[in-house]
Amino acid sequence: MIRTRARNRLDKVVTALLAGLLAGLALAVAALPAALVLGIGVQSTIGSYAQLPQSLRTPPTAQRSNLYANDGVTLITSFYTENRTDVRLAEVAPMLRHAVVAAEDLRFYQHRGVDARAVLRAFTANQRGDGPRQGASTLTMQYVRNVLRSDPRLTEEQRQAATEISTGRKLQEMRYALALERELSKDEILAGYLNIAYFGAGAYGVGAASQRFFSKSPRHLTLAESALLAGLLQSPDTDEPIHGDAEAALSRRSYVLDQLVAAGQVTAVDADRARIEPLRLNPSEVPNDCTAVSAQRNDWGFFCDWFTRWWSTQPAFGATPQERQRTLRQGGFRIVTTLDPTVQAATQTEVLRVYGVDHPHTAPTAVVEPGTGRVLALAVNRRYGVAENPAGLVNRPHTVNQLVAGGGDIVGYQAGSTFKLFTMLAALEAGLPLRTTFDAPTQLVTGWKITGANSCGGFWCPSNANPPGQNGPRTMWDAFGLSVNTYFAWLAGQVGADRVVAMAERLGIVLRAEEDARLARYGAREWGPFTLGVAATTPLDLAGAYATVAADGMHCEPTPVLSVTDGTGRPVAAGGPACKQVLDTEVARAAVDAARCPVGDQSMYAACTGGTATTLRAKLGRPVAGKTGSSEGYGTETVVAFTPQVAVATMAANPDDPGDPVGLAVQSRLVDLVGQVLTTSLRHEPVRDFVPPGAVTANQVTGPRVGN
Repeated sequence: MIRTRARNRLDKVVTALLAGLLAGLALAVAALPAALVLGIGVQSTIGSYAQLPQSLRTPPTAQRSNLYANDGVTLITSFYTENRTDVRLAEVAPMLRHAVVAAEDLRFYQHRGVDARAVLRAFTANQRGDGPRQGASTLTMQYVRNVLRSDPRLTEEQRQAATEISTGRKLQEMRYALALERELSKDEILAGYLNIAYFGAGAYGVGAASQRFFSKSPRHLTLAESALLAGLLQSPDTDEPIHGDAEAALSRRSYVLDQLVAAGQVTAVDADRARIEPLRLNPSEVPNDCTAVSAQRNDWGFFCDWFTRWWSTQPAFGATPQERQRTLRQGGFRIVTTLDPTVQAATQTEVLRVYGVDHPHTAPTAVVEPGTGRVLALAVNRRYGVAENPAGLVNRPHTVNQLVAGGGDIVGYQAGSTFKLFTMLAALEAGLPLRTTFDAPTQLVTGWKITGANSCGGFWCPSNANPPGQNGPRTMWDAFGLSVNTYFAWLAGQVGADRVVAMAERLGIVLRAEEDARLARYGAREWGPFTLGVAATTPLDLAGAYATVAADGMHCEPTPVLSVTDGTGRPVAAGGPACKQVLDTEVARAAVDAARCPVGDQSMYAACTGGTATTLRAKLGRPVAGKTGSSEGYGTETVVAFTPQVAVATMAANPDDPGDPVGLAVQSRLVDLVGQVLTTSLRHEPVRDFVPPGAVTANQVTGPRVGN
């Protein structure tokens, strides 16, 4: 007991006397306060062990987050401010542990945080002034310095203050080192150091360093590789062999091998054998952010981009979008997404068959799973990236704008007659049956006041696109199948345009365009043309809306993730299905029954008399529903189709010039696209039929049905 107290006293006195001279500081002992020189007030200098910052016990180091496809194995990309992934000490090759100790602190397992011998040696050498200045920082002290310098919760100014070159800071570092060794074991300190130290080439910690330089786990490093990494710790910016000085790295490797021999950890023979090994690097670089998605999977960048936008909206990751993005890049999350590589590949292939990457028009496409909201694919015929485009072209061929899901400057595209679904749902919810009949004229003068080309005496007067085949007595079944404009303009008048707008928003249509949002808020009752799809939307919103009726009225917010676990492996409650019953089940089933008509299927009541995409059912070979849509003058074309298991929406448009029409001819190619994507998505799924609506919903007027 007496011997232990004496040793502790010696550590404290030496620490106080010579701290200002450590690590090459050109300060004399006289520069220290007299009280410290005499060892007076030592306890106040060392400080209370209870004051040890929690960050030194559990370092809040920035950790790399990894984003995976739905198999949990295929890496999409990573996000980090520092490329680091913590590993347990058991996952580090014993020789690497020995090499780091030999290179940085040969007496690590003998001292108590501050090495008195090294302090005296450094003081003597530096006082002579006849050679390079020597430091005496132990591995524990280096760990303390690294933690304070790397704490992501501190500002840059706070980190600089914590590691400034001063006597006060060095004293505090020594005090923390002595206190730390009373609370943590040597192996715990070594593990912390190995995970926080910088090895160069952007790699923080041994987990990242072994992958960066050798593309292997730290548990599989050889003696030569271990010695090389340990040697980099002294000068990681200049000695690392990928971008720096390979000869210097080899020289440091040789030094570490000599130290290992001196420590008795390896034989001279083994050290010499490792010394003559050539530098065998196998470098790999961890991608960082969505623009770093591999060239072979560049189309995944649009899904990745949408994921980061989604992440910014999640309160589980911070109070503000900025804080949430910082959390993503420092929190060490493992994120398994909903992206299905097979479905994504098929969708991208089909999109490129419609338009090439250099074509002015795009075909953004989204695939969503009804009942969960899981997004299986987002594809568009553009390269995701920030490479420069030809003069005057904003989104061709390169872009990082969200052309599929919307956001930022992308408000979406007019979806035409696909919006008739919302009018039909509003009518069904109001108690009107599918058999509601109206004698549709070629042109209908409505009660909504407008100006412009579609005005008749100041009132909106839409016309049918293909009279006389669309004219005459129509029900919801064949009016939806044949896309009869005047029928749906009349139907919207029966239930109110505001209810149609509200229905679309309830099913997930986000009105991103400023004028659309203004009309929805202040002029919805007068927005009759909304039923014909004059508002801008996106393929993802449309797929999500149609997936709602496929799921019997259960609306699930589109989600990009299957699971999120934090840096400790604990699940994070975010990204799971966020579902709500927004429609009466009978209302949804009735809408599905009518939606079978446009795509060549037949309703359960045999009420379909034709459609606009009648080849789809035969090609797919299973029950299917959907809708096509054309905006004014065929400026855009849209096709949506779904089964009980999958919903797909695709749109043809020019995102840089909405006035450039895509033409009607592209619609058949979009139908083929949707069919092929459904075929791939359903490759392992059983054939399922839709549940028919009851006879009352099909044929009789009832009271309103409330589903939200």
